[in-house]
Amino acid sequence: MNNRTFAAVAFAIAVAIIVASRLIPNDYFFSAAYTVLQFIILATAWNILGGYTGYVNFGSAAFFATGAYSSVFLYKALHAPLPVMIVTGTLAAGLLGLAVGYLTLRMRGVFFAIATLALAVVLYTFVVNWDYVGGARGAYIIQPRVIPFGLPRYIHLLYSAMVLMTALALVIARAIETSTIGRGLAAIRDDEVAAECAGVPTLRLKLFSATVSGALMGMAGTTFPYYLAYIEPSAAFSLSYAVNSIAMPLIGGMMSWVGPVIGAVLLGSVQQIVQVTISSAWNLLIVGVLLVAFVTLAPNGIMGWVDAWRRKKRS
Repeated sequence: MNNRTFAAVAFAIAVAIIVASRLIPNDYFFSAAYTVLQFIILATAWNILGGYTGYVNFGSAAFFATGAYSSVFLYKALHAPLPVMIVTGTLAAGLLGLAVGYLTLRMRGVFFAIATLALAVVLYTFVVNWDYVGGARGAYIIQPRVIPFGLPRYIHLLYSAMVLMTALALVIARAIETSTIGRGLAAIRDDEVAAECAGVPTLRLKLFSATVSGALMGMAGTTFPYYLAYIEPSAAFSLSYAVNSIAMPLIGGMMSWVGPVIGAVLLGSVQQIVQVTISSAWNLLIVGVLLVAFVTLAPNGIMGWVDAWRRKKRS
């Protein structure tokens, strides 16, 4: 299936899911599904830089919060509509990814990971002291009374937007994976020095990867203020976003766009169930236990298991 056909199928399925979901009367479904879809975008975005390119990013929350606080700024300054917030937040996070990539992508391994973690700390400090967007006390975001498309509640609109954004993220990830850009990123991941000696434009490809990854993470955060109706720095820069965006591709498999989807659906669903039945305080513990188990028993994730089983079956 070529990329255009895949994109058409993905958005057709997304629209079908949105239409079919209107038959579900339970509002909690939309809230839980919104969170799982948000994790799919974050995991897919992280995998573009961490899985395809081999640069581990610990600063996922910084890009997510950039998208979220871009929306808060536009809400306070212009009362901008949701589509404008989504586009602006995505572009802002993408520019941040480009700038940070230019400054840090000459580093490798643990040094790059520490630099991305430092980015999250710096941005957190900046937001805490920026009173216009609420600072440390946070900011309230009032959901519009008029909901487009005749939807009964605003969470339905946010869920629908998240379904479409998830489809877009998957289309982009698959297009990169199957293109010459994806092969160049794989060469960087396997041996960056050899790739550079072979003529691969490593810096340009790494900047492209960082920009797209940051933009998609920011896109996942643009609707977050409306989802909560209140946002504070500790929520936007939550440790769970950094941990989950790394754990989900590792558990699902980092070599394919399918892996982050599997990991996000698995971990996201488990966390939603635990949050309802036990307590959300257990979420990070469960993620940590599953991450250690998969790294030990299946270093290549669930998709690695599947690929190994296919090879064994063919032989």
